[in-house]
Amino acid sequence: MGFGEYAATWIEERPGLRPKTIELYRYLLRQHLLPTFGVMLVADIRESHVRWWRKERLDAEVSAVTVAKAYRLLKAILNTAADDGLIRRNPCRIKGASVENSPERPVLTARQVFDLAAAIDPRYQALVLLAVFASLRWGELAALRRADVDLSMQTVQVFRQLVELRGGGFGFSPPKSAAGKRTVVIPAAIAPVVERHVGQVSAADDDKLLFTSPEGMPLRHSNFRRRFWLPALQVAGLPLIHFHDLRHTGNMLAAGTGAGLRELMDRMGHSTSRAALTYLHASNERQRAIAEALSKLTSGELERRGSDRSGTYRARTPRNAS
Repeated sequence: MGFGEYAATWIEERPGLRPKTIELYRYLLRQHLLPTFGVMLVADIRESHVRWWRKERLDAEVSAVTVAKAYRLLKAILNTAADDGLIRRNPCRIKGASVENSPERPVLTARQVFDLAAAIDPRYQALVLLAVFASLRWGELAALRRADVDLSMQTVQVFRQLVELRGGGFGFSPPKSAAGKRTVVIPAAIAPVVERHVGQVSAADDDKLLFTSPEGMPLRHSNFRRRFWLPALQVAGLPLIHFHDLRHTGNMLAAGTGAGLRELMDRMGHSTSRAALTYLHASNERQRAIAEALSKLTSGELERRGSDRSGTYRARTPRNAS
């Protein structure tokens, strides 16, 4: 069987894939796998072909993260091909090729977060603050309804996410994992901003989206970025960061408060500990950096006191009578 036909069928047969995941798989298949493997039979793909394909993609300056995603997809497809008896063993055997080494994401200070919230269109101030201080994803924020915010309890309930479909249109799907369905407590410091925003949404319709475009349509990320996000960054004097960096900032701030692993997982909506451990590790590293800085700050004073004891201090200390 030809790889192109088999891969397309493989995507169609995956149960429970979210629309966004299907779109990603089809993109990776079309842009990065079919140009090399599309004309080949599944049984003819060898380890040398996979090695050459990966090198060619990297030499073409395709990002390492994208190549890793495409490699993972290729490996998963060929794993199934091995189960189906089309090949004896999977030719994707490059160690570390499926690992995404993403660059370190920027982290804003609390002051920068509030500067950004003040700089953006007022209709999106609560959006920015919830992204940080409630660790909500873009799709989760865009899917929030008025009924999902309980002002008396100061909580936000996450049940779903908004998915942008190729060619326009929108859909709603469950969060990325079962743990994504969660209740997040809103910090008291941002509660007045959230309450003011909720008050501006019609109380007669609890299902009304909390955040929409100025025209009242569901938020489209590209339009929001162009019309509101980029101008706000410029006004606030911030570098060119992504909206997702707000959630990353919030996770870092939460880890810095001393939150435990389970608490971080619950707040972030993760079913595994991998991501939360990353933030805990970063928090521990920051604690070490602070300790080292404090050590350097005090070392000069300790040296001075030691010098005093060897000189002035001894001169002022009465000698024992002989």
